[in-house]
Amino acid sequence: MNLRTEPYSDQSKRWPAFGQHILAQFDAETIVVYQAYRPAIGLFAAKHQKFGGEFSLNRMSWIKPNFLWMMYRSGWGTKEGQEVTLAVRLRRIAFDEILQQAVHSSYSPEIHGSPENWKAHLAESRVRLQWDPDHDPRGGRQERRAIQLGLAGDVLRRYVQTWIVSIEDISDFVTEQRANAQSNGFRDLVTPQEEVYPISNPEIAKHVGIDRS
Repeated sequence: MNLRTEPYSDQSKRWPAFGQHILAQFDAETIVVYQAYRPAIGLFAAKHQKFGGEFSLNRMSWIKPNFLWMMYRSGWGTKEGQEVTLAVRLRRIAFDEILQQAVHSSYSPEIHGSPENWKAHLAESRVRLQWDPDHDPRGGRQERRAIQLGLAGDVLRRYVQTWIVSIEDISDFVTEQRANAQSNGFRDLVTPQEEVYPISNPEIAKHVGIDRS
């Protein structure tokens, strides 16, 4: 597996306990996001290094930079239709563009000004943004919030055709760590190494709702 990993109990001590933060694995040029699909879609994508086959460009596709948020949603790869976990590496410049275009799925007066303004932007946007409670490896709800981004239309097309650097099937790793997620104190659990993703543009950070503290 090409992902950097670290014991969960070590790296979780560095993560913010509260607020809205993007936890992710990244380097100077790329960032990793996660998706989970049924085998017909996931195995095709990993084999051909692109989405195709039964993958539909006509449906919104959600990406999650936080590994444990993906595990919570997919039941560690046990939910029907989410058996194959993909680690998708895409260009950071593309991810930042996704954030810039994102519109929150729910209204926030601090960000949108008025319900009418929010509804107008929501109708035009091809990127949905949701902040949801993050969860620990057993599914326990955290005070920290995790981000997920829904892509549609031309943004999804660019994601599939232009922005992806590589696609890796990490389902075996997920299976290996599923049992460790139930261990006392998570002492044996290893997860992809993640840090708070930096957004240098203050306007984008404000637009997304990132907590600076």
